[in-house]
Amino acid sequence: MAERRSRHRRRSEVTLRPQVLAWLMPMHVVLSASGRVRQVGPTLKRLFAGQRLVGRSILSLFEMRGPTRIADMAAFADRAGHKLNLIPRGEVPALRLRGVAVPLGRPDDGWLLNLSFGIDCPRAVAMLHLSDADFAPTDMTMEVLYLAEANAAVMGEMRAMSGRLDGARVQAEEEALTDPLTGLRNRRASDSLLARQCRERMAFALLHLDLDYFKQVNDWLGHAAGDHVLVAVAAVLRRVCRAMDSLARVGGDEFVLILPGMTDGPRIARIAERIVDELKQPILFKGEICRISGSIGYVIVREGEAADPSGVLAAADVALYAAKQAGRGRVNEGKALPRALNAPARPPARPPDGPTDGPTDGPSARVAVPGE
Repeated sequence: MAERRSRHRRRSEVTLRPQVLAWLMPMHVVLSASGRVRQVGPTLKRLFAGQRLVGRSILSLFEMRGPTRIADMAAFADRAGHKLNLIPRGEVPALRLRGVAVPLGRPDDGWLLNLSFGIDCPRAVAMLHLSDADFAPTDMTMEVLYLAEANAAVMGEMRAMSGRLDGARVQAEEEALTDPLTGLRNRRASDSLLARQCRERMAFALLHLDLDYFKQVNDWLGHAAGDHVLVAVAAVLRRVCRAMDSLARVGGDEFVLILPGMTDGPRIARIAERIVDELKQPILFKGEICRISGSIGYVIVREGEAADPSGVLAAADVALYAAKQAGRGRVNEGKALPRALNAPARPPARPPDGPTDGPTDGPSARVAVPGE
């Protein structure tokens, strides 16, 4: 009867050659009953590269928890069939491993401990240079890592594309607010800033500049000379005004300057007069002398005042018209109309850049405008 039971047990046992076990479980460890290493899978050998593992105690190779610390083989046996958390000891990569141990048969037959890299799998692949051959044939780890890497690459490309689109959007918005010839702001940008300044009742000064004798430059020397003069005018404005000021070309030879926070009348007049003085300097174009001047009408809006954008522009326009009527090359101050009043009608057409006897000098003056 005992012999028959022994034959039946041998028939029911499955014996695996070491090579087959290593292929199916490349991170396995076969242990003696006392916890000494008998056999090690090839991937686990890579973790302990250069070390002799056979014959060593498993507790000298790993710190084990399951979940409490396992200090001896009795505690190890108590956790048979349950999840173990392991960290290699010594001079090896500190990778967190997971494992499970099962008895090989009778108590004195020993143990089979199978391990995996668990959450540290991506680090293990990178640090140990693992490939698909280092995992079990049924293990999907590498496929998952490939998918994660592909996903990361796609997400990276999408972020880069989003960055490029954002850059293109910012560039398009900037171009939509910029005068392509001079690089100054355009009317859209100037109107938007003026509306915000009025809406938030912020203090500012607005200067309306119109070039004198510009038509003669275009008529005598051509539009290329006119473009050259406009670029030179933009350079003057940048040189005289602050970096925070809004400098806009709003028409062929018209410019609107918005000076945020500036309400000092004498200082604003000096800025305007300096612009007018610099515009009287001759501009050289292909050996020809271009002479222009500029007239400026400006208004001051103080903090808290209920100014209306159209009223501010109209008042500056009236002051500019008065400067033109007074002989050009002048600076005049107007007064912005309160929001409650209707904007004044646009003044009569400005005098053309008529007589070609050149720019004339004249003192600054204050011009009263409707609503004052």
